[in-house]
Parts: sequence; structure tokens; C-alpha cells
Amino acid sequence: MFFKKKKTVQEVEAHMSFLDHLEALRGHLVRATLAVLVAAITLFCYREIIFDAILFAPKHADFITYKMLCKLSYFLNMGDALCIKDFGFELINTTLAGQFTMHMWVAFVGGLVIAFPYIIWELWQFIKPALSSRELTYSKGIIFFTTLLFIIGILFGYFLISPLSINFLGTYVVSNDVKNMIEMDSYISTITTITLASGLIFELPMLVYFLTKIGIVTPEFMRRFRKHSIVVILLVAAIITPSPDITSQMLVAIPIYVLYETSIFISAYVVRGKERENA
Repeated sequence: MFFKKKKTVQEVEAHMSFLDHLEALRGHLVRATLAVLVAAITLFCYREIIFDAILFAPKHADFITYKMLCKLSYFLNMGDALCIKDFGFELINTTLAGQFTMHMWVAFVGGLVIAFPYIIWELWQFIKPALSSRELTYSKGIIFFTTLLFIIGILFGYFLISPLSINFLGTYVVSNDVKNMIEMDSYISTITTITLASGLIFELPMLVYFLTKIGIVTPEFMRRFRKHSIVVILLVAAIITPSPDITSQMLVAIPIYVLYETSIFISAYVVRGKERENA
């Protein structure tokens, strides 16, 4: 009796049609969406933690970032120049369903952040069968590092960029006759947009990794345009940091530049792996 050799996942994938691939992708996307919904529903039940302890915390002077800036101010012999005492603005809601709608939106965004590692895992399960064993070896830890960079970016945006933005925009006045009464959706949208954007920006090394794998980016290319990248980084820092002072912009630009230099090493590592594979 002869036994048929069991096909590998790669062999099965090779015989799949385009519609089969779409069906497989649909399954991964459905499971990822369910994970986001489960996380969002869970967060929806913890309203006080989401809003009072997280989103509204940067509008209070006792926020940890402001405490650290105050300590830094005294350490640099600047007195209380960097200390935050009072913001002088209030949050308001101007629509009947505004708070409920914002509650659902915030829960969804929070669910997206919490489920991000699982989303990356599902996408990786879809891509992995198309890779060779050597490529899989070079891709070990990709889910861990992608998630780690995203979390670092989220924390960077929440604890640094968001407080600086709120401090500048919330206290900026053109005249003492005008009082700042900020709508809740404007305040929350600013924090969520900045935080998510920071998380995505910190994925630059992983983006460069994949672009190098497919031959679009090389370390030589990135080194050649290093000076140009500095200009772009400063522009990005100026855009996502509304505060006009150079100190705030440098606090944002320096980590992004470090990510760029790290991406050059990652690109060089991928190129060396390709050379060894070809040899």
C-alpha cells in the first residue's frame, strides 16, 4: 500500500486560485474585526477609566508629563518656566448624542489599539505561507517588533506630543475678551489622531524592512538622502507639534531621526541576508 505524501502549507498555497486567496484573506480580516469589536465592547464598559483616567488626564496640571517638565525646568535653573499651573479652558458638548457617539468612537479606537497585535498576527498568517523557509528565518520576531514599535509610538504620542499640543492650543488666546470653550470631540480627536499617528510613524523600521525585501529601498539610497530626510523629519515634527518653540519640535524630531538611522541598519541587514541567500 502506498501512502500519499502530506502536502506542506506552501504547496497547498501554490495550488490555490485567486478566489481561494481572497476567501482566506476574508477569514483573517473577519477574525481581526471580531477581535477589535470584542476589545471595543469591553472598553465601552469602562467609561471612567477611558475618559477620566486616560483621555482627560492631560488637561490637568498634575499629569505626569507636566510634573516631569516642571522638574526639568528646575534642574536647568529655569525656575518654573516649564511648570503647568492652569489650562484655563473647559470641555463642552453641543449636540444631543455627542457624548454617546464619542463614547462609541473612543471605544472603537481603543479596541483597535488593543487588538493591534492580533491584527498583525492574522495578516502575518496570511502572508507567511508565501515565504520560503529562509525568509521565515529572517522574519522571526516580526510580530513582536511590529507590536513593540507601535506601543512605543502610542506612548510617545500620548505622553509627549499630546500634552504639548494641549498645553499650546488649549491656552492660546488672541485676546483676553475670548474664553476658550473647547468642544469635547475636538479635544478627543486631537489626542487620538496624534497618538495613532505616532504609533504609525514608529512603524518606519518595519516598513523599510518590507520595502527592502521587495527591492524598492536600499541602505545606499537611504544614506544618500539622509540630509533630505532631516528636512522632512523637521517638517513632520512641525506639523504634528503645534507648539512653535524649537524645544518641543526637537523632542519630536530626534526620536524620528533615530528611527530613520535604525531603518538604515535594518535595510543593510536585509540586503546582506539576500546576498547570503543568493550565494
